[in-house]
Amino acid sequence: MKPVVTIIAPGSMGGAVGKRLVDHGIEVRTALSGRSAASTTRAGAAGMIAAADEQAVAADFVLSIVPPAEALPLAERLAPLLRGAQRKPIYVDCNAVSPKTVALIADVVAKSGCPFVDAGIIGGPPKPGAKGPIFYASGEAAARFAALVPYGIEVRVLDGAIGAASALKMSYAGITKGLTALAAAMMLAAARAGVADALRHELAESQPELLARFTRNMPDMYPKAYRWVAEMEEIAEFSGEDAAARKIFEGVARLYERLAADVAGTKQETGALTAFLARREDAAGKSVSVGGARR
Repeated sequence: MKPVVTIIAPGSMGGAVGKRLVDHGIEVRTALSGRSAASTTRAGAAGMIAAADEQAVAADFVLSIVPPAEALPLAERLAPLLRGAQRKPIYVDCNAVSPKTVALIADVVAKSGCPFVDAGIIGGPPKPGAKGPIFYASGEAAARFAALVPYGIEVRVLDGAIGAASALKMSYAGITKGLTALAAAMMLAAARAGVADALRHELAESQPELLARFTRNMPDMYPKAYRWVAEMEEIAEFSGEDAAARKIFEGVARLYERLAADVAGTKQETGALTAFLARREDAAGKSVSVGGARR
């Protein structure tokens, strides 16, 4: 018998994961109470079934895929229902949280009697015809989560306790999203100093792979910046006794917080980043914007 899966919530990642499971013949439920109209539309398009919290926990797996700040509150909200469930689902926390935070979530879930899996997602939302993302999983119940592999979910079980998967996610995201933040900060600094053209030219000449990465990924960051704030704070906490690393990611959190406000407001800084990345080299090797107008 195929497992029944609940995914909370149907955001860009949760909705896409839900669609992949539905496409593989799995019944996927989701709780839409308090969710946005966009989430409701996304869930419907994915073929997910709207369910009350009581119905949502009556599944084989409950996958928590929410912004980091919502991960613990969600577990606390569902805990009374999980305690009362006759058939205990496997609770899989798939959020970008630190090992310390996931331990708190695991403690809440453990008191309900449900098996708990610490999972970290690496990669973007699933796309038709493409592999990924990868769900790294740890904890005693991690191998049971691999039961979803035949249904399009790539699970890699780590040899570690609860917290190992979250530690891997924190480390990876600290590098990838930290690099994006570093690039954004320096592009904006170069623009303020009037050397954006020179920096763009030098990157094109000496670091073409990096420039290609930023050109491809930087615009994707803009609508996600608000979600990355709490993630960077979790990474700062993960840095632990390394005060310098902690301070770096606290600063990165504030940068993403500012960029998120810019996206919702004047778009001055994100506009400057877009203009920087839109520059191209002319025949003389000088940097010009697309359309020929200098920025």
